[in-house]
Amino acid sequence: MQAKRTERPVRLVWWLTAALVLLIGFATLTPLPQGQAAPGSDKLYHFIAFAVLVLPLGWAYPRYVFAIVIAAAIYGGLIEVIQPHFGRGAELLDALAGGAGALAGALIGRSLGLWQDARRISRAR
Repeated sequence: MQAKRTERPVRLVWWLTAALVLLIGFATLTPLPQGQAAPGSDKLYHFIAFAVLVLPLGWAYPRYVFAIVIAAAIYGGLIEVIQPHFGRGAELLDALAGGAGALAGALIGRSLGLWQDARRISRAR
């Protein structure tokens, strides 16, 4: 018996990813109240948000990590480009933090997905 990719809850992964895309979009495009800037820590928030965004896809599709990271980085870049139209500031470091988070999350997801595949295959033998 060989391991099949369909054994993962792929539909749930896509719904979760779509919800995270909307949540990140809302959080990053909503104007901040006056005096609520968190200097420096917002880079950590970008890193974590994009890591969480891509982790499920990296787990479900470990062989497509490169494309997943590129798509997430483009999304993060687009957010930074349009943020000034929503009363927020665009920062290159935010986009870079999001890209680094996407890479980290995708690699963690990929590792989990490949590990799960290896376990399933070894159990089948």
